[in-house]
Amino acid sequence: MGGLLVRNTYNFDCQKETGFWYIIKDQYEGLEGLSSRTRNKIHHAFNYFDYRLIPFEDLKEKGYQIIDETYADYAVHDRKMNHDVFMEYLNQCHEKPFDYWGIFDKETQQMVGFCTVTLWGDCCEYGMTGIMTKYKKGSYYPYYGLYQHLNQHYLEKQLFRYVSDSARTITEHSQIHDFLIQNFNFRKAYCQLEVHYCWWMKIAVKMLYPFRKILSLPRVKAILNMEAMQRGEK
Repeated sequence: MGGLLVRNTYNFDCQKETGFWYIIKDQYEGLEGLSSRTRNKIHHAFNYFDYRLIPFEDLKEKGYQIIDETYADYAVHDRKMNHDVFMEYLNQCHEKPFDYWGIFDKETQQMVGFCTVTLWGDCCEYGMTGIMTKYKKGSYYPYYGLYQHLNQHYLEKQLFRYVSDSARTITEHSQIHDFLIQNFNFRKAYCQLEVHYCWWMKIAVKMLYPFRKILSLPRVKAILNMEAMQRGEK
């Protein structure tokens, strides 16, 4: 149908280390199971923010300004999302089982962040997350409060089998997986990765692969990173 590649993952949460994984959490240990440093930051966040489910229309109205500021801080700047792409993403979300969470400044009740969550029966995947730049600095710690709230909601209250924060990134634009492993006891659920390319792209990848560590074009580098993960070389 004109696609460049198809990526398939299988043998989810296998018992051997591979070059590809999803980040998951399948046990809720409460605040007591987290480090004292993490607990302190969670308490700080709860002092400043409320976390609550919001209707789709609220995210559609207020979400773009937040995600625009969020992407401006990313190390890989080609990921910047324009308004039309954001609205297309939201419309696709609205066709599937999704939860939408808002992060609200307690003092002003302004929505300053959000997170989308894909629901998959007895598990879920944390999706697009945005926080306004002002609240990323200082002692606000909005992400600490957000993930504690989400983990408690889905693992303790909803009794989900596990929550995930998606697969290993191929663009290396974010440190969120390291953050979740270190602070919230997420773990790597290893799996097998298989990538199938259209004929001309298969040739291009084969030719460029030996130079993957010196190429700097972000999208080319991302594809070659994924090829390395498929081969177990990254």
